[in-house]
Amino acid sequence: MSERKLFLLDGMALIYRAFFAFSQNHRITSYGLNTSAIYGFTNTLIDVMQKQKPTHLAVVFDTSAPTERHIEFEQYKAHREEMPEDLRKSIPHIFKVIEAFNIPVLTLDGYEADDIIGTMAWQMADEGMQVYMMTPDKDFAQLVRDGVYIFKPGRSGAPDEVLGVAEVLAKWEIERVDQVIDILGLWGDAVDNIPGVPGVGEKTSKKLIAQYGTVENILAHTHELKGKQKENFENFKEQALLSKRLATINTQVPIHYTLADIHIDEPNTEALEKIFAELEFKTLGKRLLGAAPQVQQTIIQGDLFGAGNAVGSVSDVQAGQHESAVFEHNYSIATTIEEISQWIETLKTAKEFCFDTETSGLDMFSSRLLGLSFSIEAGKAVYIPVPETGIENFLEQFKPVFEGEATKIAHNIKFDMQVLAKYGVHIAEPIYDTMLAHYVIEPDMRHKMDVLSQNYLNYTPQPIEDLIGKKGKNQLSLEQISVDKVGFYAAEDADVTLRLKHKMDSMLDERQVRSVFDNLEMPLVKVLADVEHEGIRVDTGFLNAYSLELETDLQKIQNEIYSLAGHPFLISSPQQVGNVLFDELKLLDKPKKTKTGQYQTDEETLQKLSEHEIVKRILDYRGVSKLKSTYVDALPNLVEPSTGRIHTSFNQAVAATGRLSSNNPNLQNIPIRTEMGREVRKAFIPRSSEHVILSADYSQIELRVIAHVSGDKAMIDAFNQNLDIHTATASKVFGVELDAVDSDMRRKAKTVNFGIIYGISAFGLSERLSIPRGEAKEIIENYLSQFSGIQDYMQSTLEFARANGYVQTLMGRRRYIRDINSNNATVRGFAERNAINAPIQGGAADMIKLAMINIHKWLKVSTLQSKMILQVHDELLFDVPKNEIEEMQTRIPELMSHALKLDVPILVESNVGTNWLEAH
Repeated sequence: MSERKLFLLDGMALIYRAFFAFSQNHRITSYGLNTSAIYGFTNTLIDVMQKQKPTHLAVVFDTSAPTERHIEFEQYKAHREEMPEDLRKSIPHIFKVIEAFNIPVLTLDGYEADDIIGTMAWQMADEGMQVYMMTPDKDFAQLVRDGVYIFKPGRSGAPDEVLGVAEVLAKWEIERVDQVIDILGLWGDAVDNIPGVPGVGEKTSKKLIAQYGTVENILAHTHELKGKQKENFENFKEQALLSKRLATINTQVPIHYTLADIHIDEPNTEALEKIFAELEFKTLGKRLLGAAPQVQQTIIQGDLFGAGNAVGSVSDVQAGQHESAVFEHNYSIATTIEEISQWIETLKTAKEFCFDTETSGLDMFSSRLLGLSFSIEAGKAVYIPVPETGIENFLEQFKPVFEGEATKIAHNIKFDMQVLAKYGVHIAEPIYDTMLAHYVIEPDMRHKMDVLSQNYLNYTPQPIEDLIGKKGKNQLSLEQISVDKVGFYAAEDADVTLRLKHKMDSMLDERQVRSVFDNLEMPLVKVLADVEHEGIRVDTGFLNAYSLELETDLQKIQNEIYSLAGHPFLISSPQQVGNVLFDELKLLDKPKKTKTGQYQTDEETLQKLSEHEIVKRILDYRGVSKLKSTYVDALPNLVEPSTGRIHTSFNQAVAATGRLSSNNPNLQNIPIRTEMGREVRKAFIPRSSEHVILSADYSQIELRVIAHVSGDKAMIDAFNQNLDIHTATASKVFGVELDAVDSDMRRKAKTVNFGIIYGISAFGLSERLSIPRGEAKEIIENYLSQFSGIQDYMQSTLEFARANGYVQTLMGRRRYIRDINSNNATVRGFAERNAINAPIQGGAADMIKLAMINIHKWLKVSTLQSKMILQVHDELLFDVPKNEIEEMQTRIPELMSHALKLDVPILVESNVGTNWLEAH
């Protein structure tokens, strides 16, 4: 193989790929520039140069000039969405980066990047070079030949993929590479608006080309085709040939570049330093330019306050530096009584300290505490191993530390609190959680400590996988790792978290969200810790009996489906369901298919066909099967043996709106809409026969919040008169008296009431109500006319978001709407719906959080034995002794309704029962 290696980069495709790779965690500079695309693309450049070591390199772009394809077919690429605004702003910076790397940019008016790459690839391969076309675009497969390859960069840790002739032939199921063009021509391309042949997708096009070889040969043998396919090929003959021409990459572009033009030269380091500084790419700068000297990470055994003795050193990679910044630090492991005592005395006098617990696992009941790490100032941290026996006695000496007046800082402090509480150590306020601080600062982004460290400190901490290995059966536990290695990892965590606290703290004030952090999220931590620890009892006997009942139901439904189909098939297989419904029973003339060529059989698709009995029963089967496997059979296995209860884990930092979520198990999704689903709630019972379950539920809280924030007179009046809001809405929308509103009118009004909060469209309403779009449009127009305050709220909220880039709740919780001014209609529409919804859903979330905090405080100071045991959306559950029912049923609704003052009454419905269903 030649030593000369050329990489041709499909510039815009790689830029789009980089931008959307960060869609869930955009990189934003301190001055508000979204650098996701620039960062991702620059990383790609550095990776390819450092790992692949090409001798020649070029980045290729389209120009705005029309090409021959546009001239031949005016609609070519006509339906493409406009580029997202943040991405558009990135392009000039990307060109500056490419220029600073001294990498040539290839363009030519009248030709697309594909054509330039194709021509260059073949020319240079003819001159003996190994050419790699770096692109995620499938169309380039037609260009592969000896010496010309597709190079697809890996994603999410996956390896890079190189496709040569053999790989293309196998992947496309063809005999010759040029047949890729025929398949693309038949298949068409919705993105580029290449029409293809109606009714022909990926699977059919491959099958036809395997049989006939070319598009032209198919057209010469249309008499052999059957039915609609024959008709389509005869009627769309010219379109098929046009599509093939449009899909063909031109390899005869009149370009004249020499090898010297595309040779890799040394980058302009001065220009790169300037650009990276402007874009705040400190990690990339150090990675590429070697701006900082490599420093050995040293773990000191013994006295942190003296010189100490090195017992082990961890290299840059072992220490988790991974091409990031280097922290000057002094970490130690304290094991002697004197060392530990000295640290305790220091911590007792500190105004604040950061701490972290290291455990044998993540379950608060079964995991053992292995050690504690502390940091009191940036760069100084200690790890203190905990003995295997007598942990309670050992931790006794730390009680003055955790019960003192210092601010205790941690990342996800709730877990640390629960671990220590298990051994009788309770953490007194004030407490500070860097995860939650970042959550209120940037709710839509990721909040893991290592991600925050990379983003805000330009430092990559040592990954836990470096110690225990990747997930799987061979993964180790921390208790199997040497103290030296755990010591560095734990001390580094405490040090990094302390540094993050200092970053986050000023940002809370800059973003004006300190009140949300101080008054909502931090006080809620202890509430949730107690609720999780309390858990909820589950009647496993009931669930086991219900499982047998559902199994009988499944067998019955299965037999009915087999009878309707005429034969048995695997109902859990989407492919077999599709074949039965659409190949055999022909329920649709033109059923939609997935990208893999299977018929679409998702719930939304099947719901539209539910007038067919077999479809109705398939949906029933799926529902019962999911209910049985997800809840009825799974819940008994999640009961904690030591308590006999289920202990879900609440997540404060997941939903950007402020709502709580839960997992292990997810109790937020316990079914409620179907009769069978509601039965599951019977399994949730009080701790004894002397207790009951009390349910307290906000009534229509989101509608009450929108009435308040919009100030809509009609809606406020309806709530103040204690009218049924959906009946009152129907009366206004349909222009009838209240007593003339029928159930259908109320149903439609209810859908609009809740749909408006989520920015429902006429199309969405028509789909949801199964009514004509015209009728749906009229209902929405009538609604906005009668409730003009709602329309004014929506308009003013969008104007505020466009001007400020965020919206906020009554409590000041912000959600950033970065795409609100996007020129891309789809992206902008999604942003607008979020802008309208966030203050409403977030306001309701804030209210129940305040209620939980207030109720928790009241229960703590009272003599009552009742316990808060669950939060699900707008509902709170309590385990209540029977002699406390009256007081709880009076006080809980009162505390909930007064959590946040609104211009409308807050109604809380409460009830008691021997199980959750009965109480609900």
